[in-house]
Amino acid sequence: MSARPEQRKDPVDAIVEQWAVVRPDLDTAAMEVFGRIFRLSRAMGDSMEKAYAPHGISRGEFDVLATLRRAGEPYTLSPRQLSATLMLTTGGMTGRLDKLERAGLLRRSPDPHDRRGLQVTLTEKGLTLIDEAVDAGLAAQQKALSAALDEERAGQLADLLRELLNGTAAAARE
Repeated sequence: MSARPEQRKDPVDAIVEQWAVVRPDLDTAAMEVFGRIFRLSRAMGDSMEKAYAPHGISRGEFDVLATLRRAGEPYTLSPRQLSATLMLTTGGMTGRLDKLERAGLLRRSPDPHDRRGLQVTLTEKGLTLIDEAVDAGLAAQQKALSAALDEERAGQLADLLRELLNGTAAAARE
């Protein structure tokens, strides 16, 4: 799966070439795909941090606010629902909620349907901030994507990655 002559080589190509020298018996096709996905994820994660920084939030805090925003009005979920969606421990979630509540971006209140439970709700300030931050994040992603791929190829890549993600999830369950 090595680079075609018209393509510029990337760091993954160098790693694959090194393996070919010391272990020519290895099939590195999967390494080429997942190595690039991992590096792309790290690079875009850094880009997202930069996009969210002017709004005073980190990627993790963005995730909490965005999850509440996507829930729709009244932008309310339980801490347990947030933890499950974000795959965080309750301790990790509590720290994020504390910081976001201190900043006035969300509020915690008793759950009227469960005396022992809490609800987490986006404030007006939080709603405004998350709408601005999601716009900034999407702009950064679109800039990166359109710098490398036209709309058709971006759609093809999205379809291929969906197939890979679904197949990888199915293989993990086996």
